[in-house]
Amino acid sequence: MFVIEAESAVPPYEQLRLQVAARIRDRSLAVGTRLPTIRALAAELGLAVNTVARTYRELEDAGLIETRGRAGSYVTAAGQAALERVRRAAEEYAAVVAASGIEAPEGLRIAEAALTRKS
Repeated sequence: MFVIEAESAVPPYEQLRLQVAARIRDRSLAVGTRLPTIRALAAELGLAVNTVARTYRELEDAGLIETRGRAGSYVTAAGQAALERVRRAAEEYAAVVAASGIEAPEGLRIAEAALTRKS
């Protein structure tokens, strides 16, 4: 289901978070889909339980999943709404960049710097 590249400079929890978020975004993980348990996914990927737990916490903080105690973790409808808000904000940012006369590559560097500082 997910693949972790041990040689990558990106930490395993972030690799997993990005993959889950991408699958929610492209709807291959639909609203209501139950995610594997933390222990099962950690065993499948050869990761520490705390690594997968951190990934799930970050996805939950972002509103992409919700944990229902012992019932498990599920993709939320709020996750789709959050993605739509981000898409609209990106469109607004692109309009501001264009109106300011800034070239797209520079606008992307500015956005990337802002996202990097947020992490």
